[in-house]
Amino acid sequence: MADLLHDPKQAWKPWEPTAKQPWDLRRAAHLLRRAEFGTPIRELESCVQTGYPATIDRVFSLAQRVPFDQSMQAMEKALSSSQDPRQLAVWWLLRMVQTPCQLLEKTTLFWHGHFATNADKVLDSRAMLKQIEWLRSHALGHFEPMVQGISRDVAMLIYLDSEENRKTRPNENYARELMELFCLGPGHYSEKDIKELARCFTGWEIRRGNFRFNKNQHDHAEKILLGQRGDFSGEQAVHIVLNQPSTADFIARKLVRFFVLDDRVLSDELIEPLAAQLRESDFDIQATLKTIMTSQLFFADDTIGQKVKSPVEMAVGLLRSLEVQEDLNELSNRLLALGHLPLYPPNVKGWGGGREWINASTFLGRTNLVYKIANQESEQFSRGSISKALNVFAKTDPVIWVKKLVDAYVAVPLPDDTMRQLLELGSGKRRSLDQRVADVVCAMGATPEYQLN
Repeated sequence: MADLLHDPKQAWKPWEPTAKQPWDLRRAAHLLRRAEFGTPIRELESCVQTGYPATIDRVFSLAQRVPFDQSMQAMEKALSSSQDPRQLAVWWLLRMVQTPCQLLEKTTLFWHGHFATNADKVLDSRAMLKQIEWLRSHALGHFEPMVQGISRDVAMLIYLDSEENRKTRPNENYARELMELFCLGPGHYSEKDIKELARCFTGWEIRRGNFRFNKNQHDHAEKILLGQRGDFSGEQAVHIVLNQPSTADFIARKLVRFFVLDDRVLSDELIEPLAAQLRESDFDIQATLKTIMTSQLFFADDTIGQKVKSPVEMAVGLLRSLEVQEDLNELSNRLLALGHLPLYPPNVKGWGGGREWINASTFLGRTNLVYKIANQESEQFSRGSISKALNVFAKTDPVIWVKKLVDAYVAVPLPDDTMRQLLELGSGKRRSLDQRVADVVCAMGATPEYQLN
């Protein structure tokens, strides 16, 4: 990978299976861990059999989106009148567990961390629900419509104290975050640009729970924004910001950090081909993600296991992989303790991610979470037991099934001593098969290697 990080032309070229880098369980699991939340082992094995191109098609398919959304409508309608935003977080976890379009939901979670808004401050379930639905509807689309909408989003305006933006006292909060955190990144604007951009947003307010433009409170005088002059509206100002050269670099870099490498220094030269694709495609997010997820860099041996699983990725991934039911209210409490409950980011910067997910306290909480999920009653598993969920049968050699579980659910090789311990747990004669499988899953989940993605 080191060579690819310094060779942008090669890094983003399409990957093809070879004898040295075959399309096998390890690489199928890698792709689906990054693009999705979690995959039952039968589906992973099916993906290996159907081949790499078919699996890519599966990842990017949105064929089941409409019927699934329709099945969720009744719950969403009830939530929109609820006064408890925590139930909205539970609903979103349910969507993540059940959705047939995992990449869409995972990318929505990415944008939620990018345009971070906290329900504790907004205190309006309807507004938070509308924001998440807006992000989902544009998650794999084009960037400008998403930003234009989020700029007028009621939850965002409340969160950044912009409910009443008047020409006599322009509010600079959203203007600053739009440039620093959402589009340009530090160093690509001045304090003067912030003040001028804030003037463009004057007249933007909330009335009766909805966005309203109050033309009498808009500053119609000339502004000088990022080198351009004019009586800019808020929408025109957003367009100017989005068309700065640094916007494409900033968004491309964040996509790579979320889906490929979260703790590596990424050179401008490495990011530029993706930034160029964004500019040339009118910021087509889905097309850019497809370039990323089919690239040489994405499938490089050293890329696999170079991210830390977020608590949501770990929990939802395990629920999906085991096809097991869990009390999502309790799960939301555990995720809040681990610092990663959707709708409750720590600040406007969102979640830091990477190594920030792991410390002594959170590591214990993560291993306890794995234990809780793996040790459910048999009837909680949709296939009747944890052994059936993981396609393990009594006559199967423990050496075979333990290795298969490790290949499927641990991104990097385990130390020899750890593998021996897992084999001992899998071979125990005095415990039932389900107990042995659960023991292996729990021991696997307690390793540092399992925390990697």
